[in-house]
Amino acid sequence: MLVINTESVPGKEIVKILGLVQGNTIRAKHAGRDFMAGLKNIVGGELTAYTELLTEARREAMQRMLNQAEELGANAVLNVRFTTSAITAGAAELYAYGTAVVVVES
Repeated sequence: MLVINTESVPGKEIVKILGLVQGNTIRAKHAGRDFMAGLKNIVGGELTAYTELLTEARREAMQRMLNQAEELGANAVLNVRFTTSAITAGAAELYAYGTAVVVVES
């Protein structure tokens, strides 16, 4: 399945728009990760535990979005976007969305 963050695909024609597809996941901080991140804040540098957490969350949200697109019969998802929001203290949602379409070679 083609996944792209633009509204069109060079060399392809959109023959059917199937609608909005979305996927999300809500992740909470692990107490151990949070403690280690606090220590890392003192000396600086990348918070790798959080980087890994967000990478996993992005993959899961994207896969859920693609599963929904597949169910609709899409072969591409255009204009893909990601957003995050705080749900509660220590938990955040990662949300992926785009437009499911059928494209063909033009």
